[in-house]
Amino acid sequence: MHVVVAGAGAVGCYIGGLLARGGCDVTLVGRARHVEAIQARWLSIETGGDTISVPVRASTELVAGDRYLACVKTVDSDSLAAALPAGSRVLTLQNGVDGAARFRAAGHMADACVVYVGAYMGGDGHVVHTGRGDLALSSADWGALFTSFGVPCRLVEDVDVELWRKLVLNCAYNAISALTGARYGRIAAEASAVVRAAVEETVAVAAAQGIRLEGDQVQFALDLAIPMKDTISSTAQDLAFGRRTEIDSLNGYVAARGRELGVPTPVNAMLRQLVKLRERATA
Repeated sequence: MHVVVAGAGAVGCYIGGLLARGGCDVTLVGRARHVEAIQARWLSIETGGDTISVPVRASTELVAGDRYLACVKTVDSDSLAAALPAGSRVLTLQNGVDGAARFRAAGHMADACVVYVGAYMGGDGHVVHTGRGDLALSSADWGALFTSFGVPCRLVEDVDVELWRKLVLNCAYNAISALTGARYGRIAAEASAVVRAAVEETVAVAAAQGIRLEGDQVQFALDLAIPMKDTISSTAQDLAFGRRTEIDSLNGYVAARGRELGVPTPVNAMLRQLVKLRERATA
């Protein structure tokens, strides 16, 4: 089984590295500087106070595989879908809620996976894992693959509900982290009112389109800051490197769906607008 990780940034390298460490044949497809470092010194994963070196293949070009993990930014989904061999087996490990649908629309056999991993690239070919590390998906076939190679995952009845639960967390933290540079623990402690408003709007939009999220989603979001207190968002990392963010698939998506469904989303709309301003300023 050859698994190709397309878009091997922090999360892609972390998950791909775990698969490779468990004995899976993996190729990481990523940026040149990371690929060169991995080819020279293997992939380095810093986690729990330890650093492990993982032998794994890496390439700057998309290579043929039996299965593909789509870890690209949501803004690059359509271009990756067009580049894959026709009818590819794809698992999306992306933010947002419509990633798998985009790949299915392009003719691929795509399933969605929700990733709860805090990580960032601490150097070329070096991943720093800051919190959690589990996956949630509905596909028993993909679940069996991860389990067989020692990657923590759990099967859920409805992955769409789980995607919205993750979107709640992204809308709670990503933009605030990007705009302030604060890590999740500080955001929960000092900006809980903003977190609450963003979460409540997201839950209302989900409900308006038939997605019912059980439990106290505000507390769910605030509790995330306990195991991921040192995490900075992927949106913050994108801004730091002058890259386009996924904000239109996060707070921007909630704001857009809110307009379509008649649900007010002033906080999510404001967070999206401010990140877009920062994005243009750093471009």
